[in-house]
Amino acid sequence: MASIGFIGLGTMGGPMARRLLAAGYPVTVYDLVAERCHEAAAAGATPAASARDCAQASEILMTSLPRPDHVESVMAGPTGALATMGTGSVWIDLTTNRKELIARLATEAPEGVDVVESPVTGAVDGARTGTLTLFLGGAEPAADRVQPILETLGTVIRCGPLGTGNVVKLVTNQLWFVAAAALGEGFAVGLANGVELGTLWHAILNSVGDSFVARHDAPSIFAGHYDPSFSLDLCLKDLGLLDELSAHIGADLPLTRAAQQAFSAAGERYGRDVGELHVAKRIEDDAGLCMRLDGDWTPHWEK
Repeated sequence: MASIGFIGLGTMGGPMARRLLAAGYPVTVYDLVAERCHEAAAAGATPAASARDCAQASEILMTSLPRPDHVESVMAGPTGALATMGTGSVWIDLTTNRKELIARLATEAPEGVDVVESPVTGAVDGARTGTLTLFLGGAEPAADRVQPILETLGTVIRCGPLGTGNVVKLVTNQLWFVAAAALGEGFAVGLANGVELGTLWHAILNSVGDSFVARHDAPSIFAGHYDPSFSLDLCLKDLGLLDELSAHIGADLPLTRAAQQAFSAAGERYGRDVGELHVAKRIEDDAGLCMRLDGDWTPHWEK
């Protein structure tokens, strides 16, 4: 089996690396947080001393990092990890990234090194259970080579040439953010007009109002933790990337703009490091409502 390097063992990267180990792949890992490397080693991974060492030891290198600037700092330039990769190897960036950056880094790859992207969706529970959706973009020969490995992590959707994977991922997040902001508003309208929250949620799930957000994210509101596994900061990062993509359209996108304003307002009030669904908490607090609901709301990252 191909030797895999995995850089970035955070909320999503750690579970993905463990899925690859469980499938029998030899995995070398690196993260700035040493404890994460120790946890991966306990699952059978080989820790590397640096990102460069991790890349050099791998036929297939995966990166799962929070932001485009993190990817650039790890991979770019003559001292970056990309420069150490050997002929015949492939770098797969799993980060939700800026398409122009991944295209530029691909031009910096050593001769014989292929670059593909495969940003993921499906939250932490999807990473733990191998039920993510992965948006694969890149040249066909390299994409063909890595798809069986990525299928260890979930369902792979081929999006087209390099850059299209990140565009598709950001569109899915665009719709998610709009739906998350709208869900809090819908709960507020129902509660303020005498509908019991459990009844309202049941009706939403069995109507045209149903969505992944209603099913997967609403329990984080009911439990009152608002999903700390994905921060407002990451939401606002992705909304900023969407704003860059929107510049190519030449038309106003009022719903996307409204979602950006809603998440920005939540970040200004509660800080950017809190859970994404503080976009609903702001409405709760302003309206003097309570969106707690009794139930066994096991956090999705523990399922």
